[in-house]
Amino acid sequence: MKMGIRNTLHRPVGRGLGLLAAALLLAGCSTQPAYQRPYLEVPEHFKQADLQHADAGTWFPARHGINDSKAADVPHDWWTLYGDATLNQLQSEAQLQNQGIAQALARVRAAQAAVASSRSSLFPTVGTSASGSRARAGGGTVSNAAGENVARSGSINNSYSLGLNASWEIDLWGRIAGTVDASEASAQASRDDLAAVRLSTQAAVAQTYFSLRAAEAQQSLLQQTLQAYEQSWQLTQNRYKAGVASSADVAQAESQYKSTQAQLIESQTSRAQLEHALAALLGKVPAAFSLAPTGVMPAPPAEPSMLPSQLLEQRPDIASAERSVAAANAQVGVARAAYFPSLTLSAAAGYRNSSLSNLLSAPNLFWSLGPALALAIFDGGARDAAVESARASLDLASATYRQTVITALQEVEDNLVAANALDEELQVQTEAVAAARKALVVANNQYKAGIVAYLNVLSAQTTVLSAERSLIDVRNRRLAAVNTLLKNVAGDWRTGSSDSAVSLKDQSASQ
Repeated sequence: MKMGIRNTLHRPVGRGLGLLAAALLLAGCSTQPAYQRPYLEVPEHFKQADLQHADAGTWFPARHGINDSKAADVPHDWWTLYGDATLNQLQSEAQLQNQGIAQALARVRAAQAAVASSRSSLFPTVGTSASGSRARAGGGTVSNAAGENVARSGSINNSYSLGLNASWEIDLWGRIAGTVDASEASAQASRDDLAAVRLSTQAAVAQTYFSLRAAEAQQSLLQQTLQAYEQSWQLTQNRYKAGVASSADVAQAESQYKSTQAQLIESQTSRAQLEHALAALLGKVPAAFSLAPTGVMPAPPAEPSMLPSQLLEQRPDIASAERSVAAANAQVGVARAAYFPSLTLSAAAGYRNSSLSNLLSAPNLFWSLGPALALAIFDGGARDAAVESARASLDLASATYRQTVITALQEVEDNLVAANALDEELQVQTEAVAAARKALVVANNQYKAGIVAYLNVLSAQTTVLSAERSLIDVRNRRLAAVNTLLKNVAGDWRTGSSDSAVSLKDQSASQ
């Protein structure tokens, strides 16, 4: 009899172990689709660079591994190319106090916590429990010898238990692993977004600083012009008193002086607003920040003859978009895993008794162990919808990646055109200023000699002021174009080594 009991106990245990062994073998199967970076046909060289340099750089894709955290590093001191100590100090303050960077850092921490949370599902969960209760059961009624119903007193029962339980979901189809891959890719995208925010903040600080110095240069120009216009106004008044100039000459000189005064006030307002914007970029309130005026605009660095072939590898926004594609690809596998059963291995053990004093004794021990399979048979198409949604998200992420690359190409081409054109425009505008100043000297001499009317002087003065203001504007726009070009190449336009010269097309085709 005992032998029969032993055999009936061993058969189901053996079957359970066999089922578990088969499940563990299936754990090597995965519903995760193989990841391929979205393909995009791009030329090997920049269009504008090709117009001037036959050996222009080659485009590369963002090279990211699942756990690669170094592919989108941005140089921390690219702005030192301008050689401006004040700009260097402003950039250091912005990196420490800018609130946009602080927000991006918080998002990175949240993404890292999500990775840790998803990884925790790969391990068993273990818990403990303890309980105690005291209950009185109703006694009801009984009939005595006389046939009368008599109430019976209820019993009081105690119950105590102490237990340990554990459960572990076996990742048969890669659902948990896919979730981990997706969260890791999303975390990397968050780190790349942080690099992009830093780069954007650095470029914004630089451009705001350049515009502020340009506004100061405009102020300095207008102040000097006002002094010259005041002298001209005084000259016309003296000539009017001497009877050799008309009252119209005096009125025109006064009008020119006052209109230039208004331009100076506008320039001062612009400078103050730019200082406020710079304070906000540094994470400060405007009242707590001031910058001593210099009126000196820094000189932009000369653009290299070749752009680096690793430009796409350096751009953090492109790297982030590529990681988002990888995360969306992993989510497709997670959604597909819902078609297959989930296997959970559960175990529990502990003590249970009505007396607390001898609770921890062998007769009160209980335990349970066994696997559980769960599969939804009918869900009204919910799983199909989830898979389709995941695939649509993958297509969206792929299109976003391609558009990010295309936009990067456009930005570089645009700023190559702007930088080259502004170089030429700066030279032409400098010549225009020199010619306008020469014409003003001639007009002044002719007016003093009584050969021409004051209107000729007025026209020449207006031309000089307009040309000089345009020259400052061209210098500021050239600074902006070079600054934006540096941002477009992630702050580093040094030519990369040629030993890794593989085009985007070649890499994509080989996958």
